[in-house]
Amino acid sequence: MSVNEAAVTEATVSEADVNAAAAPLRVAVIIGSVREGRQGPAVTDWFLGAAAGHTGLDFDVIDLAEVPLPLALPDWGGAPGPEADAALAEVSPRLAAADAFVVVTPEYNHSFPAAVKNLVDWHRPEWQAKAVGFVSYGGASGGLRAVEQLRLVFAEMHAVTVRDSVSLHGPWNGLGPDGVPRDTAVSESAAKNMLGQLDWWGRALRTARATRPYEV
Repeated sequence: MSVNEAAVTEATVSEADVNAAAAPLRVAVIIGSVREGRQGPAVTDWFLGAAAGHTGLDFDVIDLAEVPLPLALPDWGGAPGPEADAALAEVSPRLAAADAFVVVTPEYNHSFPAAVKNLVDWHRPEWQAKAVGFVSYGGASGGLRAVEQLRLVFAEMHAVTVRDSVSLHGPWNGLGPDGVPRDTAVSESAAKNMLGQLDWWGRALRTARATRPYEV
């Protein structure tokens, strides 16, 4: 290859890299609560509204109440049954296509809902080397204990959780009965900070995966 050809190739690769880095970040927003009377959809709607001003992000909402994954996983090396196959065919490609995730989770008994853990356990490569942010709600802790436990779970999945999260304390001092924060200015500021970190890590990890596929 001549010097000129090398220069052209380098310029082409650099331009491709710039275009890839500028592409919208695909973020799967996971509604973790499936119980009756849940506030997860309302909290998610508020979050998406607060995130509207953060350009460069494409959101895909995955409501676990609409993902009927069985609780019984197949044995090692076994194949999922028909019910699991149908659910996985719907949700797995969406997780795989995502560059990053936001988990919207309540706190139940100092932890997160079983539906979230079930989704995590049914997948593995879909999480790897991707960024994860959190929007939590519930009680005096605002769901922070659920988030701290989820950080441990996602670390085992080789995912990277961002430092800042959105924590909605309710109903008495933060989250209204409609699922919208009472102090929207503070909550929107928290969402902005979390999304800024998610955007940075999501893009950095996407570039890294393209440059050098993640292997475990």
